Amino acid sequence: MRSKKKWGLAITLAMVMLVSTACNSGNGASGTNQASSGGDSGSAPATSKTITLGFSQVGAESGWRSANTKSIQDSAKEAGYDLKFSDAQQKQENQIKALRSFIQQKVTVIAFSPVVESGWDTVLKEAKDAGIPVILTDRAVDSPDKSLYKTFIGSDFVEEGRKAGQWLSDKYKDAQEEINIVELQGTTGSAPANDRQEGFMEIIGSNAKLKVIASQSGDFTRAKGKEVMQAFLKAHKKIDVLYAHNDDMALGAIQAIEAAGLKPGVDITIISVDAVKDGMQAAADGKINFIVECNPLLGPQLMEAVQAVVDGKEIEPRIVTEETTFTSEQAKEALPSRQY
Repeated sequence: MRSKKKWGLAITLAMVMLVSTACNSGNGASGTNQASSGGDSGSAPATSKTITLGFSQVGAESGWRSANTKSIQDSAKEAGYDLKFSDAQQKQENQIKALRSFIQQKVTVIAFSPVVESGWDTVLKEAKDAGIPVILTDRAVDSPDKSLYKTFIGSDFVEEGRKAGQWLSDKYKDAQEEINIVELQGTTGSAPANDRQEGFMEIIGSNAKLKVIASQSGDFTRAKGKEVMQAFLKAHKKIDVLYAHNDDMALGAIQAIEAAGLKPGVDITIISVDAVKDGMQAAADGKINFIVECNPLLGPQLMEAVQAVVDGKEIEPRIVTEETTFTSEQAKEALPSRQY
């Protein structure tokens, strides 16, 4: 009996050891796979494979905007991010719906270019409550609560307006008679429209000879720019200067000016903002006299900011893009190598 008990105990111990060995072997294999996976992810940017970026674009109203969209899409792909892209078609209600959709989808980060400055506090608070950081690109919002977004990446629109105003003031510093200016504004209520007008008026206000006789929105589009310029030409016998808030409106206005039998850049001095290829070509042809650059290639900066936010790093609340200006001669030199 004792012999049988001993054999039974030995068999039981052997089985326990066998099962233990098998389990340890399985854990070892699992541990090896986890280490390998960790090694693979370590060679890529931190958490890049898990980042989902929800981006809401204003629309596709201009060549500048198309270049901006492509830069963001290409940069997100290069960074390995899952990009959820939405086109608001220049309507704030569409953009708010898109942001709420991103929140429901639990994206990692939300970025957007606001159609207008006001009316964002509620949806931005919803994103904050959901723990989703927000980055503004190209355009700002007027919310007094700066904690609703991490940073704003884009141009200094007021400074762009100042550059346009300074060039005009220098050109007409010795003018003996009034210089009549018409202004094609961007989308009403948008940050670039508000700020480009503010900066421009700030500078030309010191020259009593410079008078803005008409100002109207052209919605940043070529068609609307042409339509509004036609109305300006009918309403005013003497127009010396056109200040357009973007190239597309300026290009539409050029069509209206030529249809009226006038020479753009000669009979009417034209100042524009953007410096996209079509605008630069018009400047090189002498139809636009001065262009203030507004760089649309914000994609790389946005992806860097997204990664920094995800990694929990400190980020500047305002990131300004570097930009320049172009006269007609400078546009000729820069045009062959222009990326957008």
